[in-house]
Amino acid sequence: MSSRAGNRRTGWFVPAGPGSRVTRLELLYDLVFVYAFVNLANTLSHRVTAGTLLAGGVVLALLWYCWSSFALLGNAVRADQGLIPVAGAAIMVLAFVLALTIPEAFVDRSGGLPGPVAFAVCYLAVRLITTGAYWLVPGATGRPARQIWALSAPGLAATALILAAALLPHAVARPGGAAWLRLGLWLAAVLVEYAAGFALPYARLAVTSAGHWAERHGQIVLIALGESVLSLGVGAGLGEGLTLTWPVVGTAALGVVLIALLWWSYFDTLASSVEQAMHGTRGQERITLGRDAYTYLHLPLIAGVIGTALGLKLIVGAAAAPDRSQPHTVEVAVLYVGVALYILSVAAVVFRTFRTIRYASIGTAALLAALAVPASRLPAVAALALLTAIGLSLTLVHRFVGAAARTRVREAALHEQEAVEAATNRWRGTHL
Repeated sequence: MSSRAGNRRTGWFVPAGPGSRVTRLELLYDLVFVYAFVNLANTLSHRVTAGTLLAGGVVLALLWYCWSSFALLGNAVRADQGLIPVAGAAIMVLAFVLALTIPEAFVDRSGGLPGPVAFAVCYLAVRLITTGAYWLVPGATGRPARQIWALSAPGLAATALILAAALLPHAVARPGGAAWLRLGLWLAAVLVEYAAGFALPYARLAVTSAGHWAERHGQIVLIALGESVLSLGVGAGLGEGLTLTWPVVGTAALGVVLIALLWWSYFDTLASSVEQAMHGTRGQERITLGRDAYTYLHLPLIAGVIGTALGLKLIVGAAAAPDRSQPHTVEVAVLYVGVALYILSVAAVVFRTFRTIRYASIGTAALLAALAVPASRLPAVAALALLTAIGLSLTLVHRFVGAAARTRVREAALHEQEAVEAATNRWRGTHL
């Protein structure tokens, strides 16, 4: 995944360089995909069951692979130059429509367009545009067409499975059978997409810029956390029928603090340290690190963010009904498990990159899982306060344990930033 010396400018594409960073246009692309993630959380909030959570996980996995494929394309050629903005604009429109179809992706509602078919067609169109761009990119990157087949075939097979699932009859074997058979075909599509990541000849591909690859994934995490804050406020329904009470205000404030703690656990040192590790690797080692730490392990991390956003939305609603006698089992379980999944994903990225086990993170995740049911008997605001206190304790542990390594990572990131700023100022002074 190192840069290719043969990369050359063409009339349609401008190849990226080893020092390329994320463009503003890619930020706009990511906003649309994160909207799809948030809409998924909003859809799940209407009916939280094991089946709907499984279906939501399958949808997220497919959306994530769509995003990852386009992110890899933006790493090979500049996303704001040549024809890539045109392809990106088409993908943005389709991804937005795809997000709108999420509530009916598995079970069609009466009236309107058939939801599963609309989702399948949009997904197919996104994958075809990305695949088509990959077929044209070799002119700029020097990769022969036979290498693109290895990248294209799994995506086309997965989209064929999704399209077949969408075309199932309304009744298969028994009532509700079509939805479960459709889910099975979608699971097969996910397996095809992700299993191909281990089988494809990645040595033939390249992550031209390790900095771009790391920054792009950090950006999607940041936007997802930001959208979680918006979902917390908008989704709570303040000003739209939800009574403004002290429990509601306290729960919303604690939710923002919790999201800030999740931000800290990723961006304080993890984002910089993994990027520095990417820069320090070459050849096949960089290929597998970029695949495992980012493409694969960031999927459960994003799922943890979505689970946290879903749990916060549910628990704010529970705080608005303090007279409810039954425990908030579903709300608290979703929230605690979402945070636990995020913590474990961060620990998994650390282990994959540095072969270091974060025992405090593993213990905290196990504690949250054990407390999910008992904490549901507390008032909603108390359950969230307990979770926030546990998260704060873990943050303090990571702040002071391994302080020397933390200082080294942060200083290296600061020195790099200062060097880039100095080089930019010299160029501006000469050319502007």
